Amino acid sequence: MAHTAKPVQLNPRTLEAFEVYIVGAEREMEQTLQGALFLWSQQEVGRAQKIGQGQIVAQFWSGQGPLKVLSGLIHDWIAAVFIPDSTIPAIFAVIQDYDNHKNIYKPEVIDSKLIRREGDDFQIYLRLLKKKIITVVLDTDHNVHYFPVGGRRWACRSYTTRISEVENAGSPSEETLQPDTGYGFLWRLYSYWRFEERDAGVVVECRAISLTRDVPFGLGWAIEPIIQKLPRESLVSTLECTRQALAARRG
Repeated sequence: MAHTAKPVQLNPRTLEAFEVYIVGAEREMEQTLQGALFLWSQQEVGRAQKIGQGQIVAQFWSGQGPLKVLSGLIHDWIAAVFIPDSTIPAIFAVIQDYDNHKNIYKPEVIDSKLIRREGDDFQIYLRLLKKKIITVVLDTDHNVHYFPVGGRRWACRSYTTRISEVENAGSPSEETLQPDTGYGFLWRLYSYWRFEERDAGVVVECRAISLTRDVPFGLGWAIEPIIQKLPRESLVSTLECTRQALAARRG
């Protein structure tokens, strides 16, 4: 790894740009919590049909690529899935089973633990594996908040409070780096979920906004795949694993 990319430190101005982006995104999300715009997947007929046929639909929120900021990239993806013959409580029984995420969401989640729960608020720990040409292991802490929106709708937001890269993971020489240092393949990850229960099942959507380093000149072959492709693949995999876990519980 050391031969392909140098460690970097998160620039405060890069983080500031991400936080400004989040403020704007959350303001827009707040405006769509009620009414017909609640589900992104239902706002276009073609998109809704694909979801109804069992496809997982994912795209950049803006329809464009990641947003370039100083020394970083902001990735904003949205994806949706329909889980038939299910209910929101049944789905929560899966996704709130944080101690079991290492089994439900493997191989990306290597380890998982519920640290604390108070009602609909959770503090959780996940050890993540990011693998694409190179392998990166991350120790991550998250604050997760679920809230009812009315009717048969719920929403959820999850913020990373710590992301630390782990060197030589699983070996006697394992070392956890300080947050915001390392190779910068994931600085922040904020996720926003929406759930709408229908007669035939539940539509689940997740919008994931993440911050990574930019791609250094000459190292695109090594770094670009993990930065450009993994956010989408990770999001789609999360929804697919959730759907599979529900199917397995139904037996």
